[in-house]
Amino acid sequence: MTENYDLYKTMLLIRRFEERLLAEFSTGSLVGTTHAYIGQEAGAAGIFSVAGADDVVFSNHRCHGHFLAYGGDPYRLAAELMGRATGLVGGRGGSQHIQWRNFYSNGIQGGIVPVATGMALAEKTKQTGNLALVFIGDGTLGEGVLYESLNIAALWTLPLLIVLEDNRYAQTTPTEKGVAGSMAGRFAAFGIPVWERETADVLDVRAAAGEALRHVRSGAGPGCLLLHTHRFSAHSKGDDPRSPEELARIRQFDPLTVHAARLSSAETGQAEAEIAAVINDAFTRAAADPFPELER
Repeated sequence: MTENYDLYKTMLLIRRFEERLLAEFSTGSLVGTTHAYIGQEAGAAGIFSVAGADDVVFSNHRCHGHFLAYGGDPYRLAAELMGRATGLVGGRGGSQHIQWRNFYSNGIQGGIVPVATGMALAEKTKQTGNLALVFIGDGTLGEGVLYESLNIAALWTLPLLIVLEDNRYAQTTPTEKGVAGSMAGRFAAFGIPVWERETADVLDVRAAAGEALRHVRSGAGPGCLLLHTHRFSAHSKGDDPRSPEELARIRQFDPLTVHAARLSSAETGQAEAEIAAVINDAFTRAAADPFPELER
């Protein structure tokens, strides 16, 4: 199959997994909370199609899409979200705290950035040639520790790529009411170059991510990939203040629809069939798995 097909299939995997996830949540099958990445799939798919296999990744509360695009197993993710012993961290981490290979996630938006900065320092010290990649949202721009981290990363020319996924809302607060000035300017103040895109096209994201990653990997210091995107689902499960008109308007920026235009109907149909089988297998197997034993 072609590269375009693979990118579409990655985005479709994220979309269908999270649609099933929200359906399972409504039945009480999940343990804890969950935050969907629906509408933002072009970011994860584009970035991980060009990231290094050994790069260190630190994701946030909206981590499922990142994990699946990274190459993570949908079954083990489903098991974790259901609190099963076969989950990524034994069913004890839930939706926001997963780990596999060099992939980590945590729900504390500001707190993950200094940790990722330390990871970048470790990679530089060990001279591995790898970089650290951290995903933040527009709401993180209000956290002071972010700017301390940017200062250190710039001073020490650390191999750190900050991916800012601006989905226009920090929970329920629109960016115009929560972010003063220019988002790109926040990074420029520290001499950190920014690759900024307002797009739902996975190929545009892929190209920008490739440039940003090459810069950071060259030893030139940190960079920022700033993606203006749209979140179709509520922040978490149902706290969504947006009007039906706004929700209908942003649906025109569906990354799957944009990229599907490059494929034949046979290819999109095949992708749907393959992904449906993967999702059904993942959730069916996970639902039959045991819960972890209580420690005595």
